[in-house]
Amino acid sequence: MSTLVIELRQDDLMVMNGASMRFRSRTRIELTTRARFLFGKQVMSPESANTPARRIYFALQCAYVGSDEDRDGAMEQLRELIADFQAATTSTLARAMLERALTLAETDDMYAALKLVRRVMQHEASVLAGVGALPLIAGAEPAREISATP
Repeated sequence: MSTLVIELRQDDLMVMNGASMRFRSRTRIELTTRARFLFGKQVMSPESANTPARRIYFALQCAYVGSDEDRDGAMEQLRELIADFQAATTSTLARAMLERALTLAETDDMYAALKLVRRVMQHEASVLAGVGALPLIAGAEPAREISATP
């Protein structure tokens, strides 16, 4: 049996299997069974889901670490948000990455899907800041634009 050891600092936040935990002191935990979890900067608060790509990330996060009762609703919301984003963007690369993220999520590879959506969020942030698009893939040409409205 393989285990995963995670070291957390004081005040770190971790969400595991629908439960939110804040650590009062530095700690080291060992996971000996499969669990759905995010911690630290991977966890997005509902207030931070304030752009189209960030709302997609939050819905995906809820589908991944939310309670069993919340997962189906979060997946349905994820599908709708991705469809809206894909319809609004001119970036074929962002559309493809979101399509791949949805496929990963539907096959229960949520962590890989979250990583893809974080890349779309970075690109969206650069476009919204007006600094020009950042490449979504190393060495790739920057995508043209991602709309600010879902």
